[in-house]
Amino acid sequence: MRRGARARTVLSLLVLTAGAAGADAVLEGRTLSFEDGDRRLWSRTYPGELGELTGPVTLDGSTYLGVGPVVYALGAGGQVQARYDLPGEVTALDAGGGTVRVSTRGEDYTERFTLGDPREGGRVQERVVFPPDPGVTGWLARAAELVPEEDLARAAVQDPTNPFLALREARAAAGRGDTLASLNAVRRGLGNELPFPAWVDLAAGLDAAGFPAAADLALDRARRDAAARGLDPEISVSRAALFAYGNPSGYVGTLLSQGRLGRAEAWMRYLRELHPRFEGGPALYTRYAALLDAQGRGGEAEEWRQFTRSLRSGTLYNLGAEGPRVVQGTLRLVTLALLLALGAALLTLTLRVWRAQGEDTRPLGGRWASWVRHPLSRARRTVVTYAPLGERLGLVALAAGLFTALAGWQWANTTAARLRAPALNIGTYGGGWFAARLGDLDLRAVPDTALLTGLAAQLDGDAATARARLARAPGNACALNNLGVIAQERGDLPGAREAFRAAFAARPDLAAAAYNLGLPPTTPETVFQRTYRPGEPRLCAPDDRSLARAVGGDLSVSLARDLRRPLSVLTPGAGGSVRLGWALLAALAGLFVLALLLLVPRPPGAARLGRPPLHRLAALLLPGSGLLEGAWGGVLLLAWAAALAALVPLTGLIQSPAFLDPAQPGVRTVLLTLLAGTYALNLAAFVTVEVRAARRRARD
Repeated sequence: MRRGARARTVLSLLVLTAGAAGADAVLEGRTLSFEDGDRRLWSRTYPGELGELTGPVTLDGSTYLGVGPVVYALGAGGQVQARYDLPGEVTALDAGGGTVRVSTRGEDYTERFTLGDPREGGRVQERVVFPPDPGVTGWLARAAELVPEEDLARAAVQDPTNPFLALREARAAAGRGDTLASLNAVRRGLGNELPFPAWVDLAAGLDAAGFPAAADLALDRARRDAAARGLDPEISVSRAALFAYGNPSGYVGTLLSQGRLGRAEAWMRYLRELHPRFEGGPALYTRYAALLDAQGRGGEAEEWRQFTRSLRSGTLYNLGAEGPRVVQGTLRLVTLALLLALGAALLTLTLRVWRAQGEDTRPLGGRWASWVRHPLSRARRTVVTYAPLGERLGLVALAAGLFTALAGWQWANTTAARLRAPALNIGTYGGGWFAARLGDLDLRAVPDTALLTGLAAQLDGDAATARARLARAPGNACALNNLGVIAQERGDLPGAREAFRAAFAARPDLAAAAYNLGLPPTTPETVFQRTYRPGEPRLCAPDDRSLARAVGGDLSVSLARDLRRPLSVLTPGAGGSVRLGWALLAALAGLFVLALLLLVPRPPGAARLGRPPLHRLAALLLPGSGLLEGAWGGVLLLAWAAALAALVPLTGLIQSPAFLDPAQPGVRTVLLTLLAGTYALNLAAFVTVEVRAARRRARD
């Protein structure tokens, strides 16, 4: 009976296929059907949630239909031959010229790709770089979830290339207690070709369904697919991009909250090998190490901490993933300290010269009216002109420091924002989405920009463009290494070795050049290269310092630009602050005025300044402010201002950098000790000055 039924099924399929050989693919609304004249042989309806339908077109007996960001190749009988995963919504299919060309649409860009033979799987001839868009990377899982439970078996037969349908079948079979059917469904799901975000999604589903070995296999295939697409551990990944790539860090957090440390280990290895520099990584590594410590696995915990410390290399000033924020917080405190020091010095000086200045300006019409009646004479009798040259130089130095700190603060803000730009944080470079977003960064015409754009072209397979761009970075070790990779791919092994040696000589710490010369560096990038791209030369990616120079320039560049074009600080760009720009402009104006006053001679009344009581009180309460004539007075004033500024975050007015948090008892004790020390030294100096003044008066 079974043999008869099977024979009838085979015969029916043969008849259907024979009839379909001359059938036409027709798309009506959202239903694709194969029709032979007036007879409909097969049809399938695609839900609207899957995206726009494009096509169909036919080539060599295969029918191609675009559905959202994928293209299906269908056989004569309607069976799915292959699925092509693309980085955007399909907008056009063209089968002219003997190949199938497909156009995809992004937000403000288009890309074109060539589809390979469906009998060899869903291969796209060009490089496909997926944007950090869950609507694209999570399309397969979403398509499987749209299938009603009663249609699940039929949908899995119709589309065997979607492993999430098989995963749903495995869960249903496991719920019925049918272990064999469940394992068969898992095996079918793992037999597909998928992009790495889909593999990660599938691994999470398999893990949650109780198939840990299958989940580990899916993660391994995710690594290999990501490596083939040019993703690299050396390039950072934002939280948004990682969410679009299957959200492995979020799943690790779930596992750790559930206490499933054994399964979390496999996912932590995945992150460590492929995305070690993901946003929020140090916090997750620290949490994982603490849980290992709690289980008595101190050696493993310390190894993870050491790994976290090793990731600081190549970051902004080697401060780690939080480097830009550390620089911002530090410069914020430096600015506050210099502002306190400059304010204290000016206040103490004002209290000292107030009486003498009033007496000198009385013949000119008074302290304020004299500005209108005799502006030049009044300008000579400003508070600063009464100070001796040494004290004036100290004020100019403080003002210059304040301007520099404000400029550095603004630079840190803009640089941090630009380093967090989405185009620079997707784990790779190149592709249409990257090129469209890179134009928003207003990159500077410097060798570091040539390195970045050259690497992107190199990853996209455009060696000629890459070589032309890298040639604009002469002497750059990273560019030399990448030129060596191009030479090796052309078969010029001596030229490649020479380029690698030159790169290594310029930067002995460059792991890519050392790897290409056969040395055994053990950085996360070279270990990944050796494991997942064996036999291939290693490309060099720009580090954070190089990217910072490309997107905004070093601090010296920012300072020079602000001095040349002062009004440009009022339009700081992405990440900058207009209020900070106004403060920077005011600091620049104050510095100019103080520098100009260095040329003004002291007024005649400066000889009778003395030490009024209010001046003495200020000099006593504001350490170092009354001692600016000597170098040690400036040091004492800066130490007092720095200690006070570091304690200000306790009031909640500003945020402190993580390395100098006064809320921590140890840090607070050190700061209070420093503050008390400045008062003690100032008291000793104050007494010494008063004793000398008393002796001088007695002598006179």
